[in-house]
Amino acid sequence: MFRNSLLTFGENIATIKCMTRRPQLELDLMMPVRWGGAREGAGRKAAERARVWHRGRAEFPESHPGLVTIRVRRDVPSLRTVRLVREVEHSLRAISKRADFRVVHYSLQHDHVHVLVESESVAALSNGMKSLAARLARAVNRVFDRRGAVLDGRCHHRALGTPREVRAALAYTLLNARKHAGQRAPVAPSSDTWVDPASSGRWFEGWARCPAPPADRPAVARAQTWLLRAGWRRHGLICSDEVPGGKKRHGRSRT
Repeated sequence: MFRNSLLTFGENIATIKCMTRRPQLELDLMMPVRWGGAREGAGRKAAERARVWHRGRAEFPESHPGLVTIRVRRDVPSLRTVRLVREVEHSLRAISKRADFRVVHYSLQHDHVHVLVESESVAALSNGMKSLAARLARAVNRVFDRRGAVLDGRCHHRALGTPREVRAALAYTLLNARKHAGQRAPVAPSSDTWVDPASSGRWFEGWARCPAPPADRPAVARAQTWLLRAGWRRHGLICSDEVPGGKKRHGRSRT
């Protein structure tokens, strides 16, 4: 029983703490660790395909063209269907009338699109890409008689600031079908004048060996930036037998 005295108040408090304090558990250093390390099902689950989420675009000079990649959902049929290619070209001819945004080259792959663009400002780039994405989605739904969302995530844009980067982007865009063919089979299309029909390659004037001139008018705009018009030629014209990221068909290194 506690003594009711001002002189023993501190002692009473100490006694109460001792009575109510929980016993401290000692750490058993011999217990096995239950977290960390390699085990089945551990770690973040990998997504089926990485998506591009919304982020603010950095400022870039107007003289820099850009490489844009647009992905579509997995339930969308192949974008390389002849009817869709013609429909997309019709849409690109309409976009080419814009003064502040230009699609200079493109290629359609099975589930994504590569586009080389020029713009007068960040705002023009944003508006132009929105228009391009919307036209692509409408063309897909119209040709395949479907409804609903078409795009998978946000468009990815990369500014190109050097002649070497622009040349690599041109080869990557116009010869992207060769790259994917090389991933599926050991031999890519072998013609020295092979041009992807689902691309703007037939209007490209930078081939080392020019194919036959096309009969139809271009669906893309002419380049106006120095880098995309002439600067990239410092590193050599593009051979149609190149495989982006690899070697030429004849085994020589890519220039």
